[in-house]
Amino acid sequence: MGTSRPNLILITTDQQRFDTVNRNGDPAIMTPHLNWLADTGVLCRRAYTDAPICCAARSTMITGRHHRNLGGCGNWGQPTAPDVTQTLPAILTRNGYQTRSIGKVHYNPPRCNYGYEHMEILEDYYRFMRQFPERGIPMDHGVGQNEMEPAISTIDESWSLTRWIVNRSIDFLETRDDTRPFFLNIGFSKPHPPFDPCVNYWQLYANMQMRPPVIGDWSQDPARIPPGFMGPTWVLNGVDRMSPHVLQQARRAYYACITQIDYNLGLLFARLREMGLLENTLIVFSSDHGEMLGDHHMGGKTVFLEGSAHIPMLVRGPEDLIPRRISGSVCDEIVCQADLMPTFLSAAGVSQEQWPTCDGMNLLDVFAGNAQRDTLVGAYSDQFCLLQGDWKYLYSSSGGGELLFNLAHDPYEQHDLVHVPSHRGQRQAMRAQLAQMLAESSHKVSDGRELKVLAPAPDPLETRKNRWPGFHSRDYTRDDVLH
Repeated sequence: MGTSRPNLILITTDQQRFDTVNRNGDPAIMTPHLNWLADTGVLCRRAYTDAPICCAARSTMITGRHHRNLGGCGNWGQPTAPDVTQTLPAILTRNGYQTRSIGKVHYNPPRCNYGYEHMEILEDYYRFMRQFPERGIPMDHGVGQNEMEPAISTIDESWSLTRWIVNRSIDFLETRDDTRPFFLNIGFSKPHPPFDPCVNYWQLYANMQMRPPVIGDWSQDPARIPPGFMGPTWVLNGVDRMSPHVLQQARRAYYACITQIDYNLGLLFARLREMGLLENTLIVFSSDHGEMLGDHHMGGKTVFLEGSAHIPMLVRGPEDLIPRRISGSVCDEIVCQADLMPTFLSAAGVSQEQWPTCDGMNLLDVFAGNAQRDTLVGAYSDQFCLLQGDWKYLYSSSGGGELLFNLAHDPYEQHDLVHVPSHRGQRQAMRAQLAQMLAESSHKVSDGRELKVLAPAPDPLETRKNRWPGFHSRDYTRDDVLH
């Protein structure tokens, strides 16, 4: 099939919120190489996940299907893809691409390749490090995989998981079959908790004044927030009980983990340039979901508020895919993870007859003005969302809580409009449309006309008794879960 077709690289982080790319967010964060991607490519300013949790989002990435259309409602247990022959890597492999995945994928089963010719998952890093005890023990601090109190890495940067992922990716570039184009999936495990950057990155932020969490008129008092939206925080991390000082420290550590990824990407991009690969490679950078980081007294993910569901997405490619006239531009269309599959298949020249059913759009068509999305439905566990234009409606089936925001005027969701009389019609219309669209996916939360309450509102004391901080010993590597 020749080697003129573009190489393809998908870079994902884990739990990175939308405003942690300096070019499109907090000016305090240091992300020079993500800024470079934005300056030489396209920054998708309205990228969302339709299921803000690890496994669900990653299944969408390789199937092109929204999580609700895959019949899933959990983060673990069901296979990542219903048909291993119809995934993005499987189709690219059949079409002559050398396909490799390195780092975090969080597939189920963990060692199922789902069409990749070869995979190296996070477990392989821990297996590697056990051969060299003199280099230290990764994550030897006891902080769990959901806890947000900061820690310092127990490993020098040169032997960190972030560096290992980049080193293995560069090794693939240097030893690949250069008679074929390649698809390389690079999955960073950070900034997912524990927030434990290497000490040199912690020092970059140690004395920086960080912005405080966002609080809205509806979230001033945590006791008045609809409990269905607080449930994940009570289970995962208890951020609602953290002091402002600890939240400042957590943000410093979270930003430091992102900067560590960014600086290491500089090594990868340099090697691509030195090998003459950069200008014939389509690079997409994104994340599986975000992190509330204390906003509205919440931490972690799962909810469809901006910190959790709104993700970064940057696209850089060859001139024939990303024309120079749009380099450095911003795309304000609503895009999502289901768009990755049609984008990569189109760029690879895979005939549409080979495409499986996809819920996504080709981002290259979006950038050319030939495709757009007016509405995006989110559904995961007891959390649901309808994003339509500038409006966002949220619903929790645990207790039936609702929220309504106009993101054009209120980008950090500080003003809930559910009970504002002048917006009653907007609320009713969006609730009805969400019910109809969920019924089309045969979701039990809807009868096609109305959304149901499927469980009582969670009680904070009882819910905290089921708290899961993500305890795993440093030797636990049965699943692809250590970060």
